[in-house]
Amino acid sequence: MGSSFSLLGLVGLAFLLLPLVALLTHAPLSTMWETLSDRAQQAISISISSTLLAVFVIILLGTPLGWQLARNPSPKWRLVEFFLYIPLLMPPLVIGLLLVYFYGPYGMIGSVLAHLQISASNSDLAIVIAEIYEAMPYYIFSSIAAFSQVDQSLERTALALGLTPWHTFWRVTLPLAFPGLTVGVAMAFARALGAFGAVIIVAYDPHTLPVEIWISLEEQGLPTALPLALILLLIALPLPLLTVLWRTLYNLRKDRIEPSIHDK
Repeated sequence: MGSSFSLLGLVGLAFLLLPLVALLTHAPLSTMWETLSDRAQQAISISISSTLLAVFVIILLGTPLGWQLARNPSPKWRLVEFFLYIPLLMPPLVIGLLLVYFYGPYGMIGSVLAHLQISASNSDLAIVIAEIYEAMPYYIFSSIAAFSQVDQSLERTALALGLTPWHTFWRVTLPLAFPGLTVGVAMAFARALGAFGAVIIVAYDPHTLPVEIWISLEEQGLPTALPLALILLLIALPLPLLTVLWRTLYNLRKDRIEPSIHDK
């Protein structure tokens, strides 16, 4: 049974990784930058800047919500957590349609923004809104897990020693939850950077890198789209992969230290 399961596991691994090997073969790094047009370079710039802004907002809004959901067991907050699965599971194209309906020129918020000469469609703001909507649930659920793993007895000790709740959060809770929060940030970054379905509906122009890949595929075919796809992977993957690796090494080190402390 063990050998059969190992074989099936290897088949699954090959299924996931071989397409990436094919991409690296057909879009080598040596010629990747030569295929970049001015439009593609602008798309890369827009994607990076909008994603960084989206991640900043996600951290600002998602961290308090994740902490509240992790520490408050009341039915009201459990219901809030349940509803968070809706944007997480919703198809990206549907998200785009909802955002256009709500933030577009004829929507409730969109009409208010229009009076302020602000457009939430086909603009940088529209891109950021779509990326936040697609990526924020990933960070929130990661933050819930991170804060849930913090030993609350350490927080109570800090409070008993005279620290305020605010200082306890910054000096005790946040450092202990930091490894899990970094995983959430990395996931949100990759998800926001690769957002396509919602973005292309709310902001076909200016082009983000995923939208530019799709346009290049439609207009010029795979030879132009593949190098751009490789660039997207090179921007999106290092942070999540390094974060997961760091979290794994952190947990291994933690598991080695704790038994030695208990032995003493």
